Order: sequence, then C-alpha cells, then structure tokens
Amino acid sequence: MRAALKVRKILKLLGSMIAGLVLLLLAVYVLWKISNARSFQFFGRIVARIEAREPVIALTFDDGPNPENAEFVLTVLQKHEVPATFFLNGAQIQEHMGIVRQIVRAGHGIGNHTYSHQHLLLKSPGFIRKEIVSTDSLIRQAGYTDPIYFRPPYCKKLLALPFYLWRTNRITITWNVEPESYPEINRNSENIVSHVLRHTQPGSIILLHPMYGLQSTRDALEPIIEGLLSQGFQFVTVQDLLQYSQR
Repeated sequence: MRAALKVRKILKLLGSMIAGLVLLLLAVYVLWKISNARSFQFFGRIVARIEAREPVIALTFDDGPNPENAEFVLTVLQKHEVPATFFLNGAQIQEHMGIVRQIVRAGHGIGNHTYSHQHLLLKSPGFIRKEIVSTDSLIRQAGYTDPIYFRPPYCKKLLALPFYLWRTNRITITWNVEPESYPEINRNSENIVSHVLRHTQPGSIILLHPMYGLQSTRDALEPIIEGLLSQGFQFVTVQDLLQYSQR
C-alpha cells in the first residue's frame, strides 16, 4: 500500500515537472518568435509597412557602405531618379565617410543599423546605447540632418532594445518584402525580381542587401525598380513614407 502511494507521488511529481518543462519551452518559443517579429515589439513603434491609399513604397538597403558596390547602387538609383533609404553600420560609416556623404548629397535617407552589426537580443542597456549613439553621431558627421530611424540587425529585439528606443522616441523600421530570406529565390536574379514585383503593395518597405549580398541581388536591382515603376509605384524615403501613414 505504501509502495503504491509512493509511486503515485513520484508520478505526480514527474507529471508536474513535465508540465513545467512544456510551459517553459512554450514560453521560450513564444519569446523567440516575438524577438523576430517584423510588426510587433513590447515597447515603442515598429513599422513593417504602412496602410497607404497612394502607391508609395520605400526601397531600403542594409549594411555598409561597401565601396566595392556602393557606386553601382547609387548609379542605378540616379539613373531612375529613385530615392532609397540606407541602413548603415557605424563601423563602415567611419571607414568610408566619403561614400556616406555621397549618399547624403544624392538625397537618400540614412538609418541606423548599429555600429558593429551584432544582434542586440541579450545585450546590456549600456552596450545598446553605445551601438546606437555612436552610429547616430557618425551619421550626423556625414551631414545628414533628417530624422534617423533604426533597424535592428537580423530583426532581433526583445525587451532592452525596444525599451531604449521607446525612451529615446525612436521608430523601429523593419520590412514586409525581402526575397533574400529564401535561398531558392536569392540565388537567381529573375526569382528575386519576380518575388518583389509579386509581393509589393502600396505602403510596402522592401529590403535588399546589394552592397554585401550575392551578385544576384545587384543584378535584380534595376529590373526591380523598372518593374515597380511600370506598375505605377512611386519610390519615397522611409521618412516620406511615414508621412503618408498620417494622411
């Protein structure tokens, strides 16, 4: 009798432990999904796309500047008179300040993509502040005077980063169109173009990595611009796009 009672207690304890472990794993999974979410964060405003009546869209580039490919990107944009928004890394800005000034003179937007491009998911508030403030300072040194929006590397954020951005009145900018997330698409420029043209809608924010990505992305850049222009879309900077969400 006592042995049976002891077995029942052990089974009950094991059941409680398993249930607790399942709840813990579920909580970790939910937090991981939230940390990668493009349109939700615990604090402050995050924008992946706006609701726009007009056919306005924002073309955005991450990382760099990389002198090897920056001139190509700027030439394509100038050829079609298309503004874009460059989310740049502070370390690369510091090394290639002349290119950043060229981006500013061309009338493009510049955003903050941290100094070192490390994900800020589990970093200290001090580290987060240093990454953002130092990059802001370098962007201002390049002569950029418009508001500086922020994009987290790898879209990773949870508590400390959104809290800092909220306290400093910063808007997090993500995206709703990004073909490079899919390896089967990213390897082929025609697939990249097709994906972007098929998924872009009024208010979309498109993400590409033409300065550091594969050659297929650079090959796709001009056809993407030409295709979206032929569909009647108007390219604007992120700053201008946000103004449409208030209309």
